[in-house]
Amino acid sequence: MRERTRLDAAITAFRALETGVEDAATLIELGEAEDDEDSIAEGMEQLRALKAEADRRQLESLLSGEADGNDCFLEVNAGAGGTEAQDWARMLARMYARWAEAQGYKVETLEESEGEEAGLKSCTLRIAGANAYGWLKTESGVHRLVRISPFDSAARRHTSFSSVWVYPVIDDSIEIDIQDKDCRIDTYRASGAGGQHVNRTDSAVRITHLPSGIVVQCQSERSQHQNRAHCWTMLRARLYEMELQKREEAAQALEDTKTDIGWGHQIRSYVLQPYQMIKDLRTGVETSDTQGVLDGDLDRFMSAALAARVRVTGDDG
Repeated sequence: MRERTRLDAAITAFRALETGVEDAATLIELGEAEDDEDSIAEGMEQLRALKAEADRRQLESLLSGEADGNDCFLEVNAGAGGTEAQDWARMLARMYARWAEAQGYKVETLEESEGEEAGLKSCTLRIAGANAYGWLKTESGVHRLVRISPFDSAARRHTSFSSVWVYPVIDDSIEIDIQDKDCRIDTYRASGAGGQHVNRTDSAVRITHLPSGIVVQCQSERSQHQNRAHCWTMLRARLYEMELQKREEAAQALEDTKTDIGWGHQIRSYVLQPYQMIKDLRTGVETSDTQGVLDGDLDRFMSAALAARVRVTGDDG
């Protein structure tokens, strides 16, 4: 049913593009016949918008990797820098949530660790929708912010770092073998608001995968059983993503290309002072519309990064 829904959406989008092009062409023809410059300009604007949509659909057709169509988990972690970095982490979490909502995706907060004064130390979002992982997979890496700190009484400029990690939700069609002896399971009381039941019981769950050192945790549900199930799902996804990264690094080594987009590498710079500029350091794409990007307008960066990834690795996985 999921595959049927995906194909139906693709066909519907293609037919909408066809109809849009025909309508725009008719509007331009009528404008030329009646010497109506406004109608011609409107038709041309519609064609430009349709071209942008067609380019996006063409790129989306390349998202045929094993897990590209899946939902995904998105983790944000504040870097060193205390309150400033934690505030930047919250801004990033909001940016991705706004982007996802604009795509019609469902966003669920699985874990959130508040900063001491403001912002977030970390958070984990689950983003559900067609090709969620395919679109977001190139966002993993370190994001750098330069701005006048609202927490500095001297109004000095600060540089902050936060990391983003994206990995797919793994369904039953992909097998991940995890041995119980390789995992340590801890329970603890959920922090923050959540009702009396949450705060009185050890409902939050943390699982540590000893061979890899991967740690996942969840406290979004009142039931320890439900939080444990979420953790196992997240752990399977993390192990799968780790294997994908190994494959990609091997492919890039063969190509001798330094365009690594993995964990621990700075991928994008967000400068709010002394000038306004956001630049992707992998593709060179930049914009001065900083507020638009922070409000979720990320398509230009994702499209360029995905296109570059296909060129470098020779595939879309």
